[in-house]
Amino acid sequence: MPSASIVVPTRGRPAYLDVALASIAPQAERAGAEVIVVDDGGDADTRTVAERHEARYVAHERPLGPNAARNSGIAAAQAPLVVLTEDDVEVSDSWLATLLEAARDHPEVDVFGGPISARLDGVRWRSCGRGDAPISALERGTEDREVDLVYAGNMLLRREALERVGPFASSLGLYEDDDERRRISAGGSAPGAGFYGDEEEWQRRYRAAGGRTRYVADARVVHRREGADARLGALMRAAYARGRVSRRWSQAKGDPPSLASEARVLAGSLWHAGRRGCLNGLVLAAGAGGRLREALGERRRLGAAAPPALGAADLDGADPWLAPGSGLVAGRRANLRARGRDVAADSLALATGQTWRLDRAARRSPPMRSVLVLGVERTDVPGLMEVTRQELRRSRHDVTVAVAAAGAHGKFQNLNVLLEREPATGHDWLLVVDDDVALPRGFLDRFLFCAERFDLGLAQPAHRARSHAAWPVTRRRPGSVARETEFVEIGPVTAFRADTFEALLPFPDLRWGWGLDAHWSALARDRGWRMGIVDATPIGHGLRRTGSGYRHADAVAEARAFLDGRPYVTRDEAARTLAVHRRW
Repeated sequence: MPSASIVVPTRGRPAYLDVALASIAPQAERAGAEVIVVDDGGDADTRTVAERHEARYVAHERPLGPNAARNSGIAAAQAPLVVLTEDDVEVSDSWLATLLEAARDHPEVDVFGGPISARLDGVRWRSCGRGDAPISALERGTEDREVDLVYAGNMLLRREALERVGPFASSLGLYEDDDERRRISAGGSAPGAGFYGDEEEWQRRYRAAGGRTRYVADARVVHRREGADARLGALMRAAYARGRVSRRWSQAKGDPPSLASEARVLAGSLWHAGRRGCLNGLVLAAGAGGRLREALGERRRLGAAAPPALGAADLDGADPWLAPGSGLVAGRRANLRARGRDVAADSLALATGQTWRLDRAARRSPPMRSVLVLGVERTDVPGLMEVTRQELRRSRHDVTVAVAAAGAHGKFQNLNVLLEREPATGHDWLLVVDDDVALPRGFLDRFLFCAERFDLGLAQPAHRARSHAAWPVTRRRPGSVARETEFVEIGPVTAFRADTFEALLPFPDLRWGWGLDAHWSALARDRGWRMGIVDATPIGHGLRRTGSGYRHADAVAEARAFLDGRPYVTRDEAARTLAVHRRW
């Protein structure tokens, strides 16, 4: 019987595994221990590496996550002592012998763990010097002592403890779906790649049953990243994923920090990065951003952040295409709350690197497009059309802007006059823009990149929280780049791809256009055009109250006449989100 069974879960990282096994296998041979590699998904290169180091090889047919891999390795183990580690570590020379000695000297303890140092290989990393590399590490001092938690990257367990407490929980409901679990598991296991709770939950059960855990200071392993994995963008993405899952674990335990507390950590991390020129601060900010993103999602699921909407009684008997509310952000408190949500969402985009990464991608793709921009401007009230014109002309694309004064005609009547003067034929995109909308800097390049990346035929930018938006689905969702929906509204900014022109242009001879978006959306569904909302380019629509230039009853009457006999999507259909894209 081997003295110990060393279990190494892995998935799709044979180069990392090779380094880990090169440090583990010689120690296992000297100690008479066995090494078991559990391949969470099955990979020929991984098997080759395992066999070259004379490790036993166990494979899952499909990815099941790190705890399932640990359980498979434990089931295959032959020794009374099971040592858990990871594929992205390099163990110290005396690591295994030190753990085994501690287990011999302390028979009253069933779980042992050692320190984990962090190291980035092959990159220059600028930090303030206060901490190690920004990947998971564990330090509990220089003396052996009892602790309440160790990490599964460096853990020894007695088999009787596993039999007494049970296996590791394969699923704790911390992941939105299997794809997310598999995506995060590709980066390693807890806690380095984002698994908070998977290993801690077992230790909570173990302690509740009276179990004791001992920290062994000389049993050190090094947690490492190399190559592309050690670059800032990859580390920030991993930290963001860890942050989201750690917030879910905090919620599952019933002790989540407040939204304000999460926002303070994010702000403090960003301040530290800027003040100290410390890259660790950016990675910490990404993790805090992930937690904040998840906290905002909790509020949204609870309805705390829902915009003003009509109640069920208000909608009883209402036209099925009518928006569920005015969407006005009115009152000092409502504006302060909305501003806070905007600051949090903007900070999240900065912390995760979404903004600069999107700018970089939009500089390269798509190729230069010809964009026709049409707008109708009221001259009797203040507006933002000139500011909008200047922003759009900053784009690297070929932009033509045509604007008409509102005069006595309605919006879509004026747009048709503009189309007669400046036909859409020959342009790649048509953008219709109201005169009271605030566009973010760099809007058009980012917006077109997202629209084409996700193959949207009809698209609109999302509304900021402090923006008048009658349709809740159009408000920005923090953490999202773009969403595929069943609805795109008529304004304040709407984009049409060239292949939609024949069916949608010229516009119907309407003054206000209520219900036209419901009809467009039905046509898009029938013709197979994707529609979507670009969350990464949020706009502000708050200069004037919506509908301030006309009577509600007149707009409804026009819409009823127009939709009579025409297909349209209903209010409930318009609220659906079909897909959320968080990366590109």
